[in-house]
Amino acid sequence: MFRRDGERKRFRFVAARNRGIRGEVIPIRSAAMNDKIIVEDVSLEELKKGLSDASIALVDVREANEWAAGHIPGAVFNPLSAFDPAALPAKKPGQRVVLHCRSGKRSITALGLAQAGGRDDVRAHFTGGMLEWQGAGETVLRD
Repeated sequence: MFRRDGERKRFRFVAARNRGIRGEVIPIRSAAMNDKIIVEDVSLEELKKGLSDASIALVDVREANEWAAGHIPGAVFNPLSAFDPAALPAKKPGQRVVLHCRSGKRSITALGLAQAGGRDDVRAHFTGGMLEWQGAGETVLRD
């Protein structure tokens, strides 16, 4: 269930159950989060501006085959199947960490894992993902 929360396009996702990756049960809930994942949507224009002025550290949570097929310049790789909140870019003043995937679903899951892992500063995701990035004709790097 999503609920709009204020003018900053912040959403709250109420986790109804625990989610797992590769058979592990990884609880989304934590005492600090009170069962809620805080999500801030980032548009294509915001992402482009943030990448150009270094106010955004972009993290790609897609899988290795997707990364190799093409990724956004400047992004770092932290696949959801082996997601590690400790491997996210360190918090820096004036910079926010933004997660992205193909279409926006996996990046929300990764936000929950990051917040459950103690990274309360990680709240943003690029809603359109690679589909919007490529659809807009933006540069894609290939391995």
